[in-house]
Amino acid sequence: MSSTQESSWAPGTVRLKDLHDKNSEIILQPQPSANPNDPLNWPAWRKYLNFTLASLYVLLVFSLVNMVTVTWSSMAEELGFSEAILNDSYAAGCGALSVGAVILLPFALKYGRRPLYLFSLAVQCGISIWSAKLRTVGDLMGVNVLECIIGALCEVMVQMTVADVFFVHERGLMNSIYIWIYIIGASLAPLAAGYVTDSQGWRWVWWWSAILIGALLVVMFFMYEETKFEDRTIDGLPSPGRPSQEDQSTNQAEGESKEKCEISSLSKETEAEIELTRAKIDHTIPIKPYRAKLALWSSTSSGGSLRYLIRHSYQPFLICWNIPAVLYMSILNGAIIAALLMPITVYSIYMTLPPYNFTPSQIGLMGLPAFIGTLIATLLCGHLSDWLIVRMARNNGGIYEPEMRLWLILAFTPFLAAGLLMFGIGIDKGMSWQFVCVGLGLASLGGTPAMSLSLTYLTDAYTEIISDSLVAVVFVKNLFPTILVFALAPWIDGVGLSNVFITFTVICVVILLGNIVFLVYGKRFRAGSADKYRYYAARTLETPSR
Repeated sequence: MSSTQESSWAPGTVRLKDLHDKNSEIILQPQPSANPNDPLNWPAWRKYLNFTLASLYVLLVFSLVNMVTVTWSSMAEELGFSEAILNDSYAAGCGALSVGAVILLPFALKYGRRPLYLFSLAVQCGISIWSAKLRTVGDLMGVNVLECIIGALCEVMVQMTVADVFFVHERGLMNSIYIWIYIIGASLAPLAAGYVTDSQGWRWVWWWSAILIGALLVVMFFMYEETKFEDRTIDGLPSPGRPSQEDQSTNQAEGESKEKCEISSLSKETEAEIELTRAKIDHTIPIKPYRAKLALWSSTSSGGSLRYLIRHSYQPFLICWNIPAVLYMSILNGAIIAALLMPITVYSIYMTLPPYNFTPSQIGLMGLPAFIGTLIATLLCGHLSDWLIVRMARNNGGIYEPEMRLWLILAFTPFLAAGLLMFGIGIDKGMSWQFVCVGLGLASLGGTPAMSLSLTYLTDAYTEIISDSLVAVVFVKNLFPTILVFALAPWIDGVGLSNVFITFTVICVVILLGNIVFLVYGKRFRAGSADKYRYYAARTLETPSR
């Protein structure tokens, strides 16, 4: 397969298996450069250390964002805040989550991931201290808005890290782990915060946050390495330092006269594909010393100054409009977030009433079913997704299409529907709390794969613009809970709890079934938007001379 043919493929379509050899290794996609400093060429322990630190970052930041409601009753009792003020502060935070990445992502693209991780942690540590000393309504609003603006970064940064460090056949597992950590922060952190509130007081929730975030800041300063690397290909075009398949075939042909006995059993094309299954590192390139790895911004920073930063504040919305997959996956993620958030909002109120009469600590324990459902989904879906695409690629002539991941979303959709119906109707009819908990667990089991696989799909299909694409996803996704805060109560009052969940379940299922459209026409959509993709990718990697 020539590089000319492959570069004409739709974005995301790549050769993943060499069918000339039944026992062949997986072809590395994206192709790493020859530079040993390329994160794709890092040894496994460096990759996993980097991802572990990024995951801890997600855990602490999402915990900080989601623990606030647990402290409300104690906070209101001490400071006299009304329920309306508390709800308004929550809505303001949801809105801030939508715009935070739009404001801050351009800096990650320009200066690198490391400085944004460190900056975010430093600010979140300060916000935790501010929260522990909170006294006024102004403090409450300021804390919620600022922590959510900064916290929005973690919904984009980790996906950028995954795209920087891992190959296509590894991303499904990594994104599943990310979603699992995300759910832990959303479900188990409030449980821990409830016990801290009961034993030490609500202010200590934030003091402990400051301590843990400060500790992670120190660890990441000394151990987290920059993953931004610009010496890469754009959609099949060879990176400087790594020959294309065509070049490799030519070089092999030239060497046949000297080494006929060594390559006589292999065709030029097969030899080229074997080269693509492993990194070809140029050991004459020096490895960065430890001190250089601790630089506070990337030495490869693009130089487009203010215009560059402004462009990446509006480019996500252009991408969302021009690339169908980004718009659809944004809506899908919004629906899933609403599906997982709505039960939390409902049981926090309804299960304190008869026949349940749950105490605050028992309400906190309701986060366990969601955690268990997400854990099961992660264990099932992570490795299964990566295994499935390799198998399907082999059956497709060795060619991988990103849509191959979407089959699992459809497979898990019935669990989401069953879980939402069991929960909503169960609470409305006063069924046992065990029945309600099973519904919560099933909803998480069905929703988690949709979130992780949709993000992996975008990462695989539009790798070079994944950062801007995820900003669009985060913006649209967080509009759903913002609207839900204001719409849920009157909706329930108008039609009843059971009808709300029946209607919302139908909406979610219809949205998830939209994956069928992409299974049929997704490749055509990608081919049709290829020019736009390459245009936005070139603008992302723009150098000062442009």
